[in-house]
Amino acid sequence: MIARTQAQDSYLESFAQFDKGAAKNGQGWLSPIRRAAIACFAELGFPTTHDEDWRFTNVGPIAQISFRLLQDGGNELTPLDLEQFSSSGFACSRFVFVNGRYVPGLSSPPQLPGDLKVNSLAHALTADRDSLEQHLARYADYQHDAFCALNTAFMEDGAFVCIPPGAVLQEPIYLLYVSTAGAVPTIVHPRNLILAGNNSQATVVEEYVSLGADVHFSNVVTEVVVGENSVLTHYLIERESTQAFKVSTLRTQQGRSSNVASHSLLLGGALVRNNVHPVLAGEGSDCLINGLFMATGQQHMDNYMKVEHASPHCNSRQFYNGILDGKSRGVFHGRIIVHKDAQKTDAKQTNKNLLLSDEAQIDTKPQLEIHADDVKCTHGATIGQIDEDAVFYLRSRGIAEASALDLLLFAFASENFQRMKAEPIRSYLQELVKQWLSRGKLLEEAR
Repeated sequence: MIARTQAQDSYLESFAQFDKGAAKNGQGWLSPIRRAAIACFAELGFPTTHDEDWRFTNVGPIAQISFRLLQDGGNELTPLDLEQFSSSGFACSRFVFVNGRYVPGLSSPPQLPGDLKVNSLAHALTADRDSLEQHLARYADYQHDAFCALNTAFMEDGAFVCIPPGAVLQEPIYLLYVSTAGAVPTIVHPRNLILAGNNSQATVVEEYVSLGADVHFSNVVTEVVVGENSVLTHYLIERESTQAFKVSTLRTQQGRSSNVASHSLLLGGALVRNNVHPVLAGEGSDCLINGLFMATGQQHMDNYMKVEHASPHCNSRQFYNGILDGKSRGVFHGRIIVHKDAQKTDAKQTNKNLLLSDEAQIDTKPQLEIHADDVKCTHGATIGQIDEDAVFYLRSRGIAEASALDLLLFAFASENFQRMKAEPIRSYLQELVKQWLSRGKLLEEAR
């Protein structure tokens, strides 16, 4: 435990007021969980670089700022304000959350088939209490993770997705989270719960963006429960302002013979921590973790992967690529844990990184923790720069230097895109990467 900061005290004071209000709006049943979580946060304090899982990331900038809990649901915004984020051609409908709160007036939900539910968590906390009580806060580890504890203590709204058994969704469920500018630094705690019934198939997209460039902190937790023989694909798109702080935790619980794919694209944020923690709890389950992070300026992007093999005959694959420019810093900490009962495990972990400037830095730590004796596990990492011979080859064919660099970087990023099966979403992410690469200053500095 570290010395309590003034910012930490402000969270405890804010919680006292928040808890009183929550008890009056039909959410009293959550009070024991929320109070347990805030007690854990008070005990844990913010992590430091002395904590092994945070050794490459200093969260001091977050810990020292007294962020204000935002109560504004964004009702003053109009669809025109979000027009710049409407280019995601893969989705004919979307669910919009502004400052962590669902805004029906900005959303365009479809006619939901059968028993499929896509609601705000705030609504579900009263209307679907039975479903939530079985799963909410049962998987994300708020007892040992300070940011998860903070989110759990203040969880109030977000998305609740319940996919009935046997359902096969043809269109993705698209969740757009918008943070607006504030006169003072603000914080939101979106909480998402996704339940996929047995033999179901679905795709869920979470995209996080900013309106304005003021300092704000988005602390997100998404819990996913995947039933037997189900297939769930999850996308995280992070392109908030370069003044934003972001901690995102994805915790998945997989049933027997289930298949989960997690795809991440990180482009924005001043300090970003991306936690992905799948537990392959059911025999014969498969998991893919596929991510691309691209940083410039003084951005800091930390990717922490923790894959737990808890049952036999399970497969997992991790592929994370990083492109770092300017004075940015990237982190990849991948950890595979094979429990003693998880015989016949097949796990692979790969991290590849390109440094585009002499001042960019990457810390990579692939890690295996194996307690079974009949397994096949591999891990590796590479760090390099642009291949000068490849640039020369392209230039000798009449391609301009900037375009040659653009092509090579896009080819490197495309390794991750090839693992994305949904073509419209893949095209959308490719376009975002092209926009990132097209900045002339970046390409000039790469030389």
